Amino acid sequence: MSVELILTNARIVTAEAEFDGTVVVRDGLIAEVADRRSRVADAVDLEGDYLVPGLVELHTDNMEKHFSPRPGVKWPSLSAVMAHDTQIAAAGITTVFDSLSLGDVRGDTDRVKNRARMVEAICAVSERRMARAEHRLHLRCEVTPDDAIEAVDRWIDLPLVGLVSINDHTPGQRQFLDPAKLKQYYMGKFAMTEPQFEEFQTRAHELHAKNAAKHRCEIVSRAQARGLPLASHDDATREHVQEAVQNGMTIAEFPTTREAAEASREAGLAVLVGAPNLVLGGSHSGNIAAIDLLRDGQADILSSDYVPASLMESIFKLSAAEVGISLPQAMRLASLNPARAVGLGDRGEIAPRRRADLVRVRAIEGAPVVRAVWRAGERVV
Repeated sequence: MSVELILTNARIVTAEAEFDGTVVVRDGLIAEVADRRSRVADAVDLEGDYLVPGLVELHTDNMEKHFSPRPGVKWPSLSAVMAHDTQIAAAGITTVFDSLSLGDVRGDTDRVKNRARMVEAICAVSERRMARAEHRLHLRCEVTPDDAIEAVDRWIDLPLVGLVSINDHTPGQRQFLDPAKLKQYYMGKFAMTEPQFEEFQTRAHELHAKNAAKHRCEIVSRAQARGLPLASHDDATREHVQEAVQNGMTIAEFPTTREAAEASREAGLAVLVGAPNLVLGGSHSGNIAAIDLLRDGQADILSSDYVPASLMESIFKLSAAEVGISLPQAMRLASLNPARAVGLGDRGEIAPRRRADLVRVRAIEGAPVVRAVWRAGERVV
């Protein structure tokens, strides 16, 4: 028996336009998109609210904080994933690539200690159909740890793995080009003394010299052999981008300079920038501002990174910023573009035959409020 859902009196945002109308869903797929109101008695009246596609998130480490809400605390695994999932779905994200750091430049940190628990819990929640959003795995492969290859080999063949990125957070390499910002970040966030920071830097540079080049080569080879999309991370120079292209990468995550962003676009890489950067008006690391890249057409994808709610907020903020980006264009940055970048052709836009991942949003004083979420036609929020 066919299951039908009719959503009407909505401000529909497609990949190309926005208009008042109706969306008809049958058996989890969008069956019809019309620029008129429905007269069907049981149609759901959205009262003029926006109806937008479910957002597709390629890079978020939000789950980590739920596993270790305080230093030394190990929260129960399933509870941690479900809390993260609730936050993700309530932000209007219907497909999420949970980015798991398989290593850490600082050594045996909570994220490293929790990585097995996180992977096992995500797989369990997905297998049992407990989640509101669809969860996939983004393996963030730090190239300097001694056990980098061992960690990759342990998890790369899991069915949920859909993206691999190469990370090198060695101080001074990519993320923090400004030494003062680097020092401020590490000493502030991790409560390091100056001697501890200097010791950390020395050890990190030793591991980089020992492992980075060979581990990068081996991880790239493993991802390519499995046909997994590859992303670079924090590229800062044209040389970094050239290396990414040689490695067959198709996504450039968080380029730290205009030079790297422009080179990535020229090379055909999809450039991903942070929604928190956009919401806050700049980078906390002192790198290029997302709004500048977006204004100049040098970015393709938005990511919530560490604040799930920032994704929807940044979309509406960007469309209201008078930088020549309409709401449909802004919405594509967090729906259709990321879906295409990882080969998900069944979602990311409100169009016939696409999966009915839909979000009802009301703009209140310019702030987008998520009021309902459907995944494959089933209401989850």
